Amino acid sequence: MKNRKKIYSIFVPLALLFCLSISFWLRPVDYSIGFNDSRDFLSGFQSQSVQVSGYRMHYLVKGPIDGQPVVLVHGLGGHGEDWLNLAPYLTRAGYRVYMPDLVGFGRSEKPVGFSYAVHDQARLILGFMDALHLSQVDLAGWSMGGAVVQHVALRQPQRIRTLILIDAIGLNVKPAWNTSLFAPTTPSELDQLEALLMPNPPTIPSFIARDILRVSRERSWVIHRSLDQMLTGQDATDALLPQLKMPVLIVWGSLDHIIPLEQGETMHQLVPKSQLEVFFGCGHLAPVQCADRIGPKLVDFVHR
Repeated sequence: MKNRKKIYSIFVPLALLFCLSISFWLRPVDYSIGFNDSRDFLSGFQSQSVQVSGYRMHYLVKGPIDGQPVVLVHGLGGHGEDWLNLAPYLTRAGYRVYMPDLVGFGRSEKPVGFSYAVHDQARLILGFMDALHLSQVDLAGWSMGGAVVQHVALRQPQRIRTLILIDAIGLNVKPAWNTSLFAPTTPSELDQLEALLMPNPPTIPSFIARDILRVSRERSWVIHRSLDQMLTGQDATDALLPQLKMPVLIVWGSLDHIIPLEQGETMHQLVPKSQLEVFFGCGHLAPVQCADRIGPKLVDFVHR
């Protein structure tokens, strides 16, 4: 009996470890999501949801209840957690930071009947602000989110104290790269996307690449719907940017191959009260990979 108990005490943990290993090998993205959820919780971010125009929007929030609100809007294919490297600089400075998942992305609702156009996403961000009674905010957008926040600021400028555009789209410029890479279907396409997103991308293990492609297939319809809307040029802001009167910080990675630095320089020329900060050696994922340099600049800008 003692030997049997001893065998069980060894066998059961080993069997459990084996099952977990197989599970991780089959679905590593699910484990990554679980890790991010744990990191959110341990970092003090609260996971919340709110109804906006009949759609459920998920968001993360952290910071003093009475702190000046900052809303951070992610890019195409992203989610609120993309800001987790940058947001702590703001929360430590006393700001209350909101990181919504745009409709169609992250843990927000993914309605089939929604347009996924930039101007409609902007309308929902304004609805998000209304639902949470945020009368005036500092507003930041990254990549596609940068176009969304431009439209928010143009619609209701009195509600935007400062505007931050990070490697943002908005200009009527057709991408020089294959936009279908944002919904990769093969390991080769995934490698090409990684090379566009960051300098010197790490090698992705094959079992992780396989699962990333599984998730990409499941979500590709939202990506394609969003891209199709953006590529029409209907939401281009070239002619509208000179109307922005609030202080605008334009942040760019010098090695961004998705949205080249020239577009940031053009925006700087078009926006009257703008400040351009270029971060050398950073790519399109600058808020993730260069947060230690961007964070202090961001805090300094919103303070002023």
